[in-house]
Amino acid sequence: MTASVLNHAPSRRWRAGVTTALTVAAFAGSTLLASSPADAATIEAKALNIAASKHGDPYRYGAAGPNRFDCSGLTYYSFKHAGKSLPRTAQAQYNSVQHISKAALRPGDLVFFHSGGSVYHVGIYAGGGRIWHAPYTGSYVKLEKIWTSAVWYGRIR
Repeated sequence: MTASVLNHAPSRRWRAGVTTALTVAAFAGSTLLASSPADAATIEAKALNIAASKHGDPYRYGAAGPNRFDCSGLTYYSFKHAGKSLPRTAQAQYNSVQHISKAALRPGDLVFFHSGGSVYHVGIYAGGGRIWHAPYTGSYVKLEKIWTSAVWYGRIR
């Protein structure tokens, strides 16, 4: 881990309390349980919780956990440990999910960032226009606002 990541990554003790509060807040205002089958809601909720529990873990290209992640590694790890398998890369994940509209988006869905027809980044939607993701080298897993309109949305089948 680099010094800059250590200086910016929250401590594990702080992370545990904030992670729980952020995840509860994301689900409190959602219609997740009312609008989806119970099994899907449970998997989505678990995956979102797992991603949130990794808050502060450093980004590493090609990593899929348990303590370092790239973007698709975080989604892969989170859903795998929630009981659903996904392909390993962002593009392959996009190709494997049910594509949905922004209006249908709910916490636990995937948000895919694209340029033209190619997906280059993925995160797990947390509600309120925010995603849990592992953004880039030198950063760490964090909750962040979606910063562009060049996104597609997907739901795990």
